[in-house]
Amino acid sequence: MHTFAKNINIFEKSAKSSGNHIPFFLIILTDSNPILMQIQFTYAVHPQDFRSYDTSRIRKEFVLESIFPQGDIALTYSLYDRYIVGGSMPGTTPVALETFDELRADSFLERREMGIINVGGEATVQANGISYTVGHKEAIYLGKGTKDVSFASSSAETPAKLYINSAPAHQTFPTRLVKQEEAEIVELGSLETSNHRIIKKLLVNSIIDTCQLQMGMTELKTGSVWNTMPAHVHNRRMEAYFYFDLPADQAVCHFMGEPEETRHMWLHNEQAILCPSWSIHCGSGTSSYSFIWGMAGENIDYGDMDHASILELR
Repeated sequence: MHTFAKNINIFEKSAKSSGNHIPFFLIILTDSNPILMQIQFTYAVHPQDFRSYDTSRIRKEFVLESIFPQGDIALTYSLYDRYIVGGSMPGTTPVALETFDELRADSFLERREMGIINVGGEATVQANGISYTVGHKEAIYLGKGTKDVSFASSSAETPAKLYINSAPAHQTFPTRLVKQEEAEIVELGSLETSNHRIIKKLLVNSIIDTCQLQMGMTELKTGSVWNTMPAHVHNRRMEAYFYFDLPADQAVCHFMGEPEETRHMWLHNEQAILCPSWSIHCGSGTSSYSFIWGMAGENIDYGDMDHASILELR
């Protein structure tokens, strides 16, 4: 047990390890009701080991099956660039973002930065005593040292769905709300190659200052199903994909692995997948969809990619 603040105690309870995942729950006991923040850890995988994994093992190591716990926060701490991925579907009562023991920090963002993109109803994000209204498909950046962070939905009928990415930070940059009209827009692909898509760069260095975190959104046009094709890797950065706007009875086949040794995972609406720096990351859906990409690592050069031609893929 760790004393966190007056009248608040934090208990960390480990659960049984499953593969590279070590889950535990952060239970915060207050004067009223306990708050449960769900944390799990996943370790890095060598590409040669990855070649021997079956479907269930790949899902355990890389797929985040459930992102938005109701009235709660769920996070996965990855040892790929110590990147944290998760989400929250808060109610109208604020849910606090708390630190946990493995961070060895007095607050979650003491040595970290965070990006949040809202894919649900209107949200209120509180940070450093200031309240920010984050609309549907809008983003907010929280810089190193930001304290007293909490999330709430403006309406219980249309709750917010806050998709969260966080990376270590070495410098403090200010909190910044980024609306869709402020995004850098890039149009790629064509209907003829089934990959006509609109890329919206939201939390990137052409829009805001960040240490290493980059986040944005890609929307597939009707009739197009392929994302990130031709495929690429970038050994300087890891990446995470979060798929959404996908009909409940449809799916995306996500491809990963080294270009000459690929595997696939079927993902459904509002699921995410970790993409190691040595792995391609692309997908094809049974309908059009959107996805959020987030990455961190050696640099913040969005265009730093090592392309793999379609004829190279195996």
